[in-house]
Amino acid sequence: MNNPIRLYMSMSLDGYIAGPDDRPGQELGRDGGRLFNWLDDRESDGRSGQVYREALATGAVISGRRTFELAGRWQGDHHDGVPIFVLTHQVEDGDVPPGHARFVTDAEDCARQARAAAGDRPVMVHGAGAAQALLRAGQLDEMEIHLVPVLLGDGRRLFDHLGSDHIELDLIRRLEDRDVTHLRYRVHRTKEEG
Repeated sequence: MNNPIRLYMSMSLDGYIAGPDDRPGQELGRDGGRLFNWLDDRESDGRSGQVYREALATGAVISGRRTFELAGRWQGDHHDGVPIFVLTHQVEDGDVPPGHARFVTDAEDCARQARAAAGDRPVMVHGAGAAQALLRAGQLDEMEIHLVPVLLGDGRRLFDHLGSDHIELDLIRRLEDRDVTHLRYRVHRTKEEG
């Protein structure tokens, strides 16, 4: 696949991507910052540095609305001026996102626009809501899970509202580094999905 739509997400062993009470001013929830300690090595020549450079080589970003808002809308630029497609249920009149961001209300349309904008580069996905919507629509190709050896016990889970459909994943890469295991999965497609 030339330009996969790939989720990038740090997650605790018990499935949390943020601690409890994630909100503006406490965007990662209580103790949620623990999930991002591996980013201390993002400038290294090690495996976390490799994964971080791969993420920043993506050609477009799809974000859920909640993630976009908690991130301060990234001031309109996630990285290198790539387009940001914010998957949302609705758009309020007069709410114009900054910079390179735009709102999209349909998961398939969002995926189509992001792939076209990314050219031959992968598309980065941020946020549980966006990941779940793209999975349900058959548009999420891969997941890069940064699995952190901690049990947060509470907070926001990555796959809480996915539904009851069975989804198979193929592990295509495993990279161990200090305080994290980077796991890349390909979403297994049925023949009907293509």
